[in-house]
Amino acid sequence: MRDAGIRFGGVEILSGVSLDFDAAGLTAIVGPNGAGKSTLLSILAGLRSGYTGECRYKGREVSAWKRRAFAREVSFVPQSLQLEFPFTAEQVVFMGRTPFCDGLFESPEDAIEVERAMAITDTLRFRHRDFGTLSGGERQRVVLAGALAQRPRTLLLDEPATFLDLKHQVEIYRLLRNLCREGLLALVVTHDINLAAAFADRVVMLANGRVVADGPVQSTLTRASISEVFGLYVEMHEGRDGRPWILYGG
Repeated sequence: MRDAGIRFGGVEILSGVSLDFDAAGLTAIVGPNGAGKSTLLSILAGLRSGYTGECRYKGREVSAWKRRAFAREVSFVPQSLQLEFPFTAEQVVFMGRTPFCDGLFESPEDAIEVERAMAITDTLRFRHRDFGTLSGGERQRVVLAGALAQRPRTLLLDEPATFLDLKHQVEIYRLLRNLCREGLLALVVTHDINLAAAFADRVVMLANGRVVADGPVQSTLTRASISEVFGLYVEMHEGRDGRPWILYGG
């Protein structure tokens, strides 16, 4: 991104955002409500028009990509997904293979990718259940499985752990970290700064639509930056691998 910005109804949501992302790694995007995190992610996903500046993927403006070709490279996981018609969890995951389909029927390769994605997201056990009957956390894992079934090079996730219990929050972030070590680029919007501290390679901190900090976890998630951006008293402790563990709100 180069000097990217966007306004809605005369209100500035993002301004002067310039960021570069490497081909692999886990980046957490953090900040308070209204900071512009989800808007930033939607621009990167090619879902938002009307922005100023540049947003390029592999050297080409995201708006210039053909949607099918872009979907083979970049996958987006929204905060929630509502479906009007009854689909099983497995059928929802198969939707992730749409960019690769040449006909009406799934190929053996599609079935293999769906099986793999559901296995690593722990969703195989309810593959035949109606998506609408699943809990919020189960639905979120199914949507993530659909994104992984695309075999993307870049994965954009908007609050992927919102509806998950503690066990699955950790498992999802551990999965993302491992996939990034294998060559995936993942950008994750999150409100949980301790999950970001524990698993991210890099943190981008937003406030009032601008980047206020960007870099490795230890240099970005500091007492000063967190206190300033979130308006909270915080205590910094050292967790595993020398990463910060943050106590706040006291």
